[in-house]
Amino acid sequence: MSGYIAFLLRRLGQFGLVLFIGINVAYVITHASPIDPVEQSISAVTSFGNTAPDAVEQMRSSLRELYGLGATPLEQYRLFWSRILRADFGPSLSAFPTPVATLIGRALPWTAGLLAISTTIAWGLGNLLGGLAGYYQKSCTLRLMGVVAIGLHPIPYYILALLLLIVFGYLWPVLPIAGGSAMNLPQTLTIEFVASVLQHAILPALSLILIGVGSWFIGMRALVSNVMTEDYVVYAELAGVRPWRILSSYVMRNALAPQLTGLAMSLGGIFNGAVITEKVFGYPGLGSLLVDAVYAGDYGLVLGVTTVSIVAVSAGVLAIDLLYPLLDPRVKVN
Repeated sequence: MSGYIAFLLRRLGQFGLVLFIGINVAYVITHASPIDPVEQSISAVTSFGNTAPDAVEQMRSSLRELYGLGATPLEQYRLFWSRILRADFGPSLSAFPTPVATLIGRALPWTAGLLAISTTIAWGLGNLLGGLAGYYQKSCTLRLMGVVAIGLHPIPYYILALLLLIVFGYLWPVLPIAGGSAMNLPQTLTIEFVASVLQHAILPALSLILIGVGSWFIGMRALVSNVMTEDYVVYAELAGVRPWRILSSYVMRNALAPQLTGLAMSLGGIFNGAVITEKVFGYPGLGSLLVDAVYAGDYGLVLGVTTVSIVAVSAGVLAIDLLYPLLDPRVKVN
């Protein structure tokens, strides 16, 4: 047990280092952008009509003081980390005076729900079908699934999302193609609202699931094919153990451990795909919020969404990394 505690402390240290480096990189890239958020906000206000020069200058100075842009770079960096530690990203420029934390709090449940459902279904279904295809290699149905998986694997998320949008939005309009729910429904836990949310999530989730299933299917099939040649599997077959018991207890259980590592490594890529998918379907998640913030030059909101994404992905990788030694006894944590 002491070995696992030392392993836990090392992973927590690595987790903190990843967060520190990732957030700093996001800060540097955002502040290196040529877009001035203050000037962007002033342009949006003055585009509706003539504004007195004194009023514009007063607005400019007020905004720069509000966001601490008049301070030195070191003071701005210190202010940034003080807000990060308080989970306070300040007000949003594009939705002033709404705080960035409020906007993220509204969008986060949509993205978390979409990713949790799509990732779980894709990982579970892909590994199950891949394991069956690797064990029952003579099955024509599973071979056909392999062909479909290989065909779906190289397609980007956003291309499949556009195809689904065209098919189910225009050629066969049976599913909603935009939004997270019907506009005339209050966001409360009622049967009508939950049904509307599930209906609007079908196409965004399907674009993520289909690509994910193909990837996990191919990987699991290859792993199962290799595990089947191991001595303990051959011995179990010669001993008359039932095929389903061999597949579940001897083959898939040992082939599943590398898939957990792959799941941890793919979390970041899944989020990137969700950003584009959410924008394609107008889904009210963090992806759409991030794209709108970039267009508006609202780097406070960009930093807030990026920070939350870094923390979420890193925490997911940490959780899987900590579970790995408990699931696979061959892994040593000393």
